[in-house]
Amino acid sequence: MLLRRQPDFSAATVARSVEIDPAEPLPRALRLARRRLALQVAIGDLAGCLDLSGVTRALSDFADLALDRAITAAITERYPDAEPRGFAAIALGKQGSGELNYSSDIDPIFLFDPETLPHRANEEPVDAAVRIGRRVIELLQQPDGDGYVLRVDLRLRPSPEATPIALPIDAAIAYYESQALPWERAAFIRARAAAGDIALGKSFLDAIRPFIWRRSLDFGAIGEIVAITRRIRDHHAQGQAFGPGYDLKRGRGGIREVEFFAQIHQLIHGGREPALRVADTRAALRALADAGRIAPDDAAALIDAYVALRTAEHRVQMIDDRQTHHLPTGAALDRVSQLDGRVDGAALLDHLRPHVTRVAAIFDRLAPPVPAGLSFDTETLTAHLATLGFDAPEGAAARIAAWRAARYPALRSAAAQAALEAVLPGLVSAFAEAAVPQAVLLSLDRLLERLPSAVNIFRLLEARPALATLLAQLLSHATTLADELARRPDLLDGLIDASAFDPVGDVGDLAREMTLRERGADYQAQLEHVRRVVGDRRFALGAQIVAGSSDPLEVAAGYSRVAEAAIAVLTEATIAEFARAYGHVPDSEFVIVALGRLGGGALTHASDLDLVYLFTGDFAGESDGAKPLGATLYYNRLAQRVTAALSVPTAAGPLYPIDTRLRPSGTQGPLVVNLASFAQYQRESAWTWEHMALTRARVVFGTRSARDAVTDVIGHVLAGDRPQRDVVADAIAMRAEMAAHKPPAGALDAKLLPGGLVDLEFAVHVAQLTRRTGFHPDLTQAIAALGLPSRIAEAHDLLTRLIVTLRLVAPDAAAPDAPATRALIARALGLPDWDAVVAAFDAARQEVIDAWKEVTDGPTARRDGDRN
Repeated sequence: MLLRRQPDFSAATVARSVEIDPAEPLPRALRLARRRLALQVAIGDLAGCLDLSGVTRALSDFADLALDRAITAAITERYPDAEPRGFAAIALGKQGSGELNYSSDIDPIFLFDPETLPHRANEEPVDAAVRIGRRVIELLQQPDGDGYVLRVDLRLRPSPEATPIALPIDAAIAYYESQALPWERAAFIRARAAAGDIALGKSFLDAIRPFIWRRSLDFGAIGEIVAITRRIRDHHAQGQAFGPGYDLKRGRGGIREVEFFAQIHQLIHGGREPALRVADTRAALRALADAGRIAPDDAAALIDAYVALRTAEHRVQMIDDRQTHHLPTGAALDRVSQLDGRVDGAALLDHLRPHVTRVAAIFDRLAPPVPAGLSFDTETLTAHLATLGFDAPEGAAARIAAWRAARYPALRSAAAQAALEAVLPGLVSAFAEAAVPQAVLLSLDRLLERLPSAVNIFRLLEARPALATLLAQLLSHATTLADELARRPDLLDGLIDASAFDPVGDVGDLAREMTLRERGADYQAQLEHVRRVVGDRRFALGAQIVAGSSDPLEVAAGYSRVAEAAIAVLTEATIAEFARAYGHVPDSEFVIVALGRLGGGALTHASDLDLVYLFTGDFAGESDGAKPLGATLYYNRLAQRVTAALSVPTAAGPLYPIDTRLRPSGTQGPLVVNLASFAQYQRESAWTWEHMALTRARVVFGTRSARDAVTDVIGHVLAGDRPQRDVVADAIAMRAEMAAHKPPAGALDAKLLPGGLVDLEFAVHVAQLTRRTGFHPDLTQAIAALGLPSRIAEAHDLLTRLIVTLRLVAPDAAAPDAPATRALIARALGLPDWDAVVAAFDAARQEVIDAWKEVTDGPTARRDGDRN
């Protein structure tokens, strides 16, 4: 009859059909509504009209409605003339994710705002809130002949044994920011402002979002959540064996393990990827698979298992509204099976068994056996290290003993010592695989000496053992990255999955990642966020070279895209901040031109950014803000702030050194000129070295029209609209002066040695200016456009690979002594060994020397760049 009257049987129609009778007292009206809802949902479920999502959504929507009505009633009963506000319920657990089952408790946290909560003149707000909370529980939970509405469990609030049932919002925020336990982070993945003062609830969740979704992950939290599941398995041991009596929720391979599997991966990745912050379990698994964070097959298997287990759970709970998760035994199991459309209990078990087995196997990967510790005496440890290949095992054993004795502040807490012991076996094994294990151990010792705390880095290594091998490589070879890691241990977090070794995205994607969208975030927060993202990306790019997973040429391009995105985001933010006081200059805009390695899209880890600041429009213009400025003064002050935004270190670390000496008139000229002045200077006054620099100019900030205007000016100047100069003679003189004042740093200085990148750049730029063709900021493309021999392009690529690699592993440009570091350099250059590196380096330099001579002395060289 019900199905005939209501053919469109969905969660929404069920919710609409369950009315709360206003003629009845609210407690009875809610109980009757709940009974009607349970009946309708059960019929729709058994008839196949409602799937699992429909069932859980209908039950969850009713819980929200009932809780909201109860809060309103509790306030208006006690304060009839007051507006029912200042009291909110945050739904956790299955209510928070919209996944309630037939007999679920609800797990709210009651919050109140002392400023807006109604209370009597002689009544403290906290007393009023507690009375309201108690009345809400009474309205929902107290049974009578019509049953009850909802069971309410408030034990998920902070310190439930000591705190009132309703908490002031500021105290709750302070707790979650400073004292909360790891499992509470997982609980808040599914938190939702469900009832009462929704705006108050949402403001609370916004405030504690950084507590839930952390960019820098404490892997101790992950370990504790896994440990919780282990304890649940142990506590409910009688429900572990699959069969009659199996605990569908807490059993090995059960519902809880599906939920925890999703939540653990959300905690790992959700701080960096907002798309993973999904409350619904199945939606979370799909999002994790779409993002490549879990295997699609695992996600599909867990989703299928979740549906099967939750459906079986509902069948169990349909009988007498039982608050249980155990499969029954004997004839009762047959009856439950028949509700599920199966012949008998054996058929139901056959249906569930493969799901339970697969869930258990997938979850067990998160909880591998804990390795045995190195808890033997120094003599035995020394022998063990000797068998692993440590060249000075006595010294290595003494070093480990010093760590255990808390030699450094980072190791003095009990948590740090426990984390050290947990990770030490795997760490020592990984270090033993390095070319010089003792050297890696000493590098780690230097790192520990500088760390404020070692807990998180040890826990990360425990959770991701493969990172220990990469850490050994970083400490062995890349002092630059090791120093950064000492300042920011959380940089290692960014390497927890394989995507860290993919090429970085395009500039637009990177800019979106760097743009801080949190409500209420200020300019300083944006600066911090960009520095953190840039630090993460640069560190990962450097690690790609050390790990041998990327071509240094691709890494150099990645460094450049990261820098360009940072320029875009920070310049936009600085303009917006500056305009608050000074407004904008009408019909004018700010433009940034990159020169040098950034212009050519080939930065190293240590590159400066060579920038020229321009503005379009009339230099006589004036800004329209509360404090108007003339256009030239406006843009010069703005440029100073942009430079500071890009270069001044903050708590999140440094960003880029900025070099603006290539602007018109150099350091003697203003920091910013308008485009007309820039064009006039380049056409009439610029020297040869300035035009050489202009060959690598590329606009990196500005609207499309402004970019086109600047690019057009540069194109005309390079094509010949410039002063007559003896380009060849000027270039020869400049190179000689540079050689006298800036000698090579070492035997591998691929930049400054004769035949290095500077000579190659001079040769290309002289050819471009004298021939008035082949202009492209990318030197490889310029070489091709000029028709220079392919061996010049090959020399360019080898020298660039070498300088990008050496900036990480030999920043002094000296030949490294360690054979393993030499092998790393050879691998980065695509060569078999160190002898091949030396030979290829010498050959490339000779090719460049010959090209430089050909351009400057050859019979076809034009010696000037005068106008046609």
